[in-house]
Formats: sequence, structure tokens, C-alpha cells
Amino acid sequence: MSAQDQQAKLDQIKADILQKNVCPNLAKTAKQLVMGDGNPDADILFIGEAPGKKEDEQGKPFVGAAGKFLNEMLALIDLKREDIYITNIVKYRPPNNRDPEPDEKEAFLPYLAEQIAVIKPKLIVLLGRHSMESLIPGLKISQVHGEPKRYNGQVYLPLFHPAAALYNGGMRQTLIDDFMRIPTILEKIK
Repeated sequence: MSAQDQQAKLDQIKADILQKNVCPNLAKTAKQLVMGDGNPDADILFIGEAPGKKEDEQGKPFVGAAGKFLNEMLALIDLKREDIYITNIVKYRPPNNRDPEPDEKEAFLPYLAEQIAVIKPKLIVLLGRHSMESLIPGLKISQVHGEPKRYNGQVYLPLFHPAAALYNGGMRQTLIDDFMRIPTILEKIK
């Protein structure tokens, strides 16, 4: 499948979400659906929890302060946004940046599963506990961050959310150290 075909399929998933009116309460308070951004044929898929204010305004994930930090970390391992694909579990900004509710995450999970099936990444990097709990339940991010996990045939790398490092300076270096492991982990995936 070409990257063009993959992008067309991702566009169809977005159209399905809009047509099926997923999470109408969130849709009402958000400016727009924030689907994803990057290379639809990427080896690495990053998944966050939900769009914030800047993301809601621009229609792209991770474009605020956490996104700038993510871009810096990508540069440290010689990658750019165009090399990866990035999305969130919940595709609408929750009001006042509150955490996504369990039923909201659940409503969007089938669409996230479709995105994963189209992109077919070698590695899924889970940014923060919300995305980790949704895709590999039963783990504590404080215990498993930076450790690759194989679950249902897919390799995941749970990391602290970049936003957490912005509020907690000590976590910043931990996140950078964990992030620096991505190229080695990617090499080992068969």
C-alpha cells in the first residue's frame, strides 16, 4: 500500500468519526477534530492522550509546548515530524484540558485501532499513562517507562508525557534518556 493510499484510508477514518458523531459532547466544546499528523507509512507511531488548546486551534497534535519538546527530542535521534506519525487516543480537546474520561477513550479506541492497522508501525510510543492504560492495561508508567513491551504482537514503548516534563524539571532528563533508546529498540524489532 502506498503512502497515498494509507493517507486516503486515514482520511476515511476521520470522515467516519465525523459522520458517526463520536463523543458529541466533546465535539460541541472543541473547535475541530484533531486526527493525526506525519508520515502515514512511518515505522514509529506516537500516541498521546488528547489535543490541548493549540492543537484544537491548529488541527494538529502536539503543536504546543509539549510538541516543541517532542520535536527537540526527535532531533536528538535524527528524526523529524515528517518521519513519524503522531496522534492521540481522544481526537477532540476535552473542556479546560481535563483528562479524557474512560468512556471517551473507549469511544475512540476502535478508530485508533484502525489508524494503527493502516500505518502498521514497527514501534508504538505511548506518551503518558492515558495512552498506555488504553493499549497495554495493568501497568504503572512510573515502573515501566522506557522499557519496550510486546503486547498482542505489537511492540510498545511507554514514556512519560512530554507535558509532564515541562512541569517537572527532573522528569525532563528521564524522558530524554528514555527517548534516546528508540533507535536501538527499533533496530531490534523483527
